[in-house]
Amino acid sequence: MPGYLIKTTTFRVGGRDFHVQSLLDAEQFHDPAGEAASLGITESTWALFGQVWPAGEVLAQAIARRDLTGLRVLEVGAGLGLASLVGHQRGGDMTASDIHPLIPTFLAENLRLNDLPPMRYETCDWAGADSFGQFDLIIGSDLLYDDDNQEDLADFIDRHSARSVEVLLVDPNRQDTQPFHDEMTELGYDIVISQADCLLANGERFKGSYLHYNREATPA
Repeated sequence: MPGYLIKTTTFRVGGRDFHVQSLLDAEQFHDPAGEAASLGITESTWALFGQVWPAGEVLAQAIARRDLTGLRVLEVGAGLGLASLVGHQRGGDMTASDIHPLIPTFLAENLRLNDLPPMRYETCDWAGADSFGQFDLIIGSDLLYDDDNQEDLADFIDRHSARSVEVLLVDPNRQDTQPFHDEMTELGYDIVISQADCLLANGERFKGSYLHYNREATPA
């Protein structure tokens, strides 16, 4: 037994079923060796990685509508990585990234459940200085939950951005995102915000925002 309870849920995205193994609920906790704690993950936040949150489902729907041909795509704060699975199934050059130590285990199982080949995954800390490549499209969902990490997130995105880059974040409109917009503007990104009004798999409506950030390469 792994020490936590799991379930498998099927999401219909882009005309295809995706099977996702997740934690049974957000009350699970299992960190016997203190590995998560050493990364700053507390008992109250330990299980957050193991859910497919509404914004993540909306991001997956958006990726199912995108032409990913020739694009290097990075999902930031991927969690269970539904959007990455969708992009991977559609032939995208996908990299999922996050920090929770159990994510590689769940990601490997979800690739298996969906008959998909291995996919690149990078463990990362937004506040770190390392980079594992530059990407043409950077995506994420429900990332702006903490005012204290918005500058680190903006710097992380910029560090992994190609000279010409598009960033697409899905936000549930829970709190003020202006500090993040200000950081991205200062880094040279143009911003377009549009409404995300989508029907979720459970029949509920998601009412949030698509946050688009673009930067074009400047001539040498």
